[in-house]
Amino acid sequence: MEEIRKKLKEVFGYDSFRGNQEPIIENIMAGNNTFVIMPTGAGKSMCYQMPAILQEGTAIVISPLIALMKNQVDQMNAVGISASFLNSTLSKTEINRIRKATLEGKVKLLYVAPESLTKEENVAFLKSANISFAAIDEAHCISEWGHDFRPEYRKIKSIIDQIKQMPIIALTATATPKVQMDIQRNLHMEAADLFKSSFNRENLYYEVRPKKAIKKQLIKFLREHKGKSGIIYCLSRKKVEEIAKFLQVNGLSAAPYHAGFEPAIRMKNQDDFLNEEVDVIVATIAFGMGIDKPDVRFVIHYDVPKSLEGYYQETGRAGRDGLEGNCVMFYSYSDILKLEKFNKDKTVTERENAKVLLDEMTYYAESAICRRKQLLHYFGEEYDDSECKLSGMCDNCRYPREEFEGKEYVEKAIKSVKQTEQRFGLGHLVGVIRGSQNQYVKSYGHDKLEVFGSGSEQDEHFWKSVLRQTLLNEFILKDIENIGILRMSKKGEAFLKNPTSIMLTRDHDFSDVDTDDDASNDTPASPNAGNSYDPVLFDLLKAERKKIARERDLPPYVIVQDPSLQEMATTYPTTAEALANVNGIGMGKVRKFGSSFLSLIQKYVEDNDIDIEDVVVIKSSGNKSKNKIFIIQQIDRKIDLDEMASIKGWTMSTLLDEIEMICFSGTKLNLDYFLEQIMDEDKEDDIMDYFMNADSDNIEEAMAEFDDEDVSEEDLRLIRIKFISEHAN
Repeated sequence: MEEIRKKLKEVFGYDSFRGNQEPIIENIMAGNNTFVIMPTGAGKSMCYQMPAILQEGTAIVISPLIALMKNQVDQMNAVGISASFLNSTLSKTEINRIRKATLEGKVKLLYVAPESLTKEENVAFLKSANISFAAIDEAHCISEWGHDFRPEYRKIKSIIDQIKQMPIIALTATATPKVQMDIQRNLHMEAADLFKSSFNRENLYYEVRPKKAIKKQLIKFLREHKGKSGIIYCLSRKKVEEIAKFLQVNGLSAAPYHAGFEPAIRMKNQDDFLNEEVDVIVATIAFGMGIDKPDVRFVIHYDVPKSLEGYYQETGRAGRDGLEGNCVMFYSYSDILKLEKFNKDKTVTERENAKVLLDEMTYYAESAICRRKQLLHYFGEEYDDSECKLSGMCDNCRYPREEFEGKEYVEKAIKSVKQTEQRFGLGHLVGVIRGSQNQYVKSYGHDKLEVFGSGSEQDEHFWKSVLRQTLLNEFILKDIENIGILRMSKKGEAFLKNPTSIMLTRDHDFSDVDTDDDASNDTPASPNAGNSYDPVLFDLLKAERKKIARERDLPPYVIVQDPSLQEMATTYPTTAEALANVNGIGMGKVRKFGSSFLSLIQKYVEDNDIDIEDVVVIKSSGNKSKNKIFIIQQIDRKIDLDEMASIKGWTMSTLLDEIEMICFSGTKLNLDYFLEQIMDEDKEDDIMDYFMNADSDNIEEAMAEFDDEDVSEEDLRLIRIKFISEHAN
């Protein structure tokens, strides 16, 4: 161990190991199969990295995510340890180079995706290499009860056996007793040495909020934590992009991440987050596994996760340095119903499994019991919540709910388990206690039991809560072999013989939570009643526009149009980014005219003590950005507008609408190549002179002016685009 500690200091700069790391490393070095259950942030990767460095040969690390591999390989290479990965992102040349280096004994750690491991050519190559041991990271992927089940993981053991007899270390941060059993069985590691660390992350604060006016809640939270790193998890790719855009519109530093982006974009956004170029990453669960960023200060679940394992894994990415970590989940039962719909095409077994996991998620969210106690109980660890009550490290302990005497209710709950012979789940037991007359209850003769109907005066939700709290207090237990089944405990037997006082807590009521998030179509939500603009600020902005126009010898409408001024007088933008997100402005105009408007707004906000923290701009990005890129590229290539409209299946009028939107937001567009084909110079000059001297760029007024001449509405719109591009942008 002296040599190992010396290497620890030399390579990683640490003086000592954490938690179970040292005995785990010794166990692997002794050639023993090792099963490690250790929470996120506790240093799992060190458990296989150190033995790999110290032993002869190459350790193979089977890992499910490309992002995880790249991150760890970069870290190893940065400290002078040769590490590589094999996955689908590599070219044939790169794969051959890595294989050659491995066979020559130059690679200490070789990360392999499970899909790559199953390829015959890779199995043949690994047979020829000097492999020291195999590490199976994220081992919960083996179990269908794990939160990220991967069928390829089921083949790992047979493939390892083909390569050679070697020690195996399996590692996971989330394993319920059932998942733990599945992993050990599948890898034939029943006799492996088990090292299980506590799942308790003392520095994390857990909170569940109603999903009501969620976007305003989100902005308020992020403004309170401005400058701190955080992750926001959404279930769908579409929602990820929408929320990232929404945050940017509101002046927050955010980037999206999901598997649908090009690899280069994913990599850039991930690196920007790691390098603190952006504060917030909005992501699907594809982001974060194995990302070593110790100072993530908050993890927000915009949507309810599919399981408590997933929730624990994702919240575990907060506060890995042991400092502040806020975990906020927005909850609405409509999210649970949506997730159930997603499961409708699965097999019956998969659907039932997913339902059990979602039920656990529902109980966690709605329960008023200590969040930490519930989470740890789920992973088979008991926890005395008096510590959390003292420190207030979850919302339920910080703001305790109403309690009531539960002795008679707990007694009925335990009796329902005992009298039904410990063979049923929570839903059936609730039906028995409430006296349900359904066929299922009758077919087992449970309508004849003493406990049948003894709790008919209380509703279903109440009894579900009682049974959950009876379980948390260990009067009844989960059957590990048969998921969803509840059985008796010795503590429960003792309680039936001698019932004593026990206080239960009333659940949260989420029945009034909106099923919708906020309305989201370019609507500024401001402190002013009815979202009306601030008339005093509007007049000041109008005067400023006139002053700029006079200085530049331009009509005022060229600088900024009235609707943009109204939005500025509603949302009080005080940064260049916020001003650029006002309709009809964009960064082009901000650079050209923005500084004086921003100074005016900042002074007005300060002088009038306006709290812009309450101002939230809710906008949807739609397909505007895609159309914008297409149009700019086509104009740069000097493609005829008729051809451009034809490609998109638009009328010329629709195309001009899109071009105007881009132009009026401050982007310079050069349409001279097209105008030369359709219009003579004299006509063009006349229309340009008109717009220079007109009070407004209104097309109807312009049509009236050119009523007797051969000028079409299309001509006027095209020259207006040229005029605005040349003088305003």
